[in-house]
Amino acid sequence: MSNKNVNTSNRRHFLKQTGTIAAASTLVAAAQTPVHAAEDNTIQLALVGCGGRGTGAAMNALSVRNGPTKLVAMADVFEDRLKISHRSLSTQKVNEVVVPEDRKFIGFDAYKKAIDCLKPGDVAIFATPPAFRWVHFTYAIEKGVNVFMEKPVTVDGPTSRRMFELAKKSQAKNLKVAVGLMCRHCKARQALADKIHNGDLGDILILRAYRMAGPTGSAATGPAPKGMSELEWQIRRFHAFLWASGGAVSDFLIHNIDEGCWAKGAWPVKAIASGGRHYRADTIDQNFDTYSIEYTFGDGTKLLVNGRTIPGCKSDFATYVHGTKGSAIFSTRGHIPAKSRVFKGQNFVKDDLVWHYPNREPNPYQEEWEDLIQAIRDDADYNEVERGVQASLVTSMGRMAAHTGQEITYDQMLNCEHEFAPNVNKLKLDGPAPLLADNNGKYPIPLPGLVADVEYET
Repeated sequence: MSNKNVNTSNRRHFLKQTGTIAAASTLVAAAQTPVHAAEDNTIQLALVGCGGRGTGAAMNALSVRNGPTKLVAMADVFEDRLKISHRSLSTQKVNEVVVPEDRKFIGFDAYKKAIDCLKPGDVAIFATPPAFRWVHFTYAIEKGVNVFMEKPVTVDGPTSRRMFELAKKSQAKNLKVAVGLMCRHCKARQALADKIHNGDLGDILILRAYRMAGPTGSAATGPAPKGMSELEWQIRRFHAFLWASGGAVSDFLIHNIDEGCWAKGAWPVKAIASGGRHYRADTIDQNFDTYSIEYTFGDGTKLLVNGRTIPGCKSDFATYVHGTKGSAIFSTRGHIPAKSRVFKGQNFVKDDLVWHYPNREPNPYQEEWEDLIQAIRDDADYNEVERGVQASLVTSMGRMAAHTGQEITYDQMLNCEHEFAPNVNKLKLDGPAPLLADNNGKYPIPLPGLVADVEYET
């Protein structure tokens, strides 16, 4: 389950590859009007979803060592977010951001207009709420452009099945597709994963993962401001609503869950979980405040995952591995630095330390872009969609186990017919939201044990 190594090229090979891309661009120029000159080997970017994560992804894309790259189009449902993002990017990357007013697109169909500014070989960045991922990916495949998509890539069974099929179509077109599980590109974690898979810890006994902090993102959300539609509020505060994001579990815990599965070298087959709502005040979101998930792998090994978004409590943001020959800190202190370490005992004490990553850790947010752009330059096989769907599905499996109070298997999650937003490709900003409040302004919430076959009733 470790990342495929992306081939690197020496200067001569790099020039050969970029020359090939330039030649291909000349042929494309005969059929359409390019944004830049045909002899230029620049990889163009279109940003779809201009919030904080999208702006950060675009900044990483414009900062690669294996460029040149340029941002040539932007799209969002909300004009204010696009303006803020453009101002931030253009201030920091003056020469790399070339987005005039006629390539700034607003609305639910804006993604098509932004992608239409690209040519084959360029990259569309998808950083909208994940509910829209399959819609945007479908069009990118049709247009033959490479993709960087943020995690999670699915939030329920039907969208997971759809994305598995789209993954095959993108592979058949030789598209290079990255998924924003950037920890997979962390050099320290990669080195430790290799050690674990080579048997340095012996047989894995148990894995533990934690993301326990205060309120995170828009997971805790109050009612919409007066005059704002439900749909606009739900998209702006997408962590609060299961249809838009899969909620706090899917958007936040996915990294730790994916790390645990990577360390184990397998995907779990079932999950049981618990959770609850404690400090609600006037919030109307669908999330629990705590989640405790027990995943079981095919050989019986357990991955324990704990999430909490309650202020004033002990914080922990780490993943641990325990084996018959020792233990390991897979990551600590969040996403970077991982500070990956191996110990001869189970207590993580300094005297038992036997290995630590010896070098300065590159930023994995940047490394995932270096790897994608290099794959495009080298025309290397590079498609993370299937793995991204699996990580998203396993995360949803744990979430559904908590929300229903039932044991949920991988196959049950994959084949669950509850699609949170079946008409997401038909939304209009002045139309109804996929989730509607009752007469008291409350949204349906999970009721474990009382509602056992779906995560919430509508």
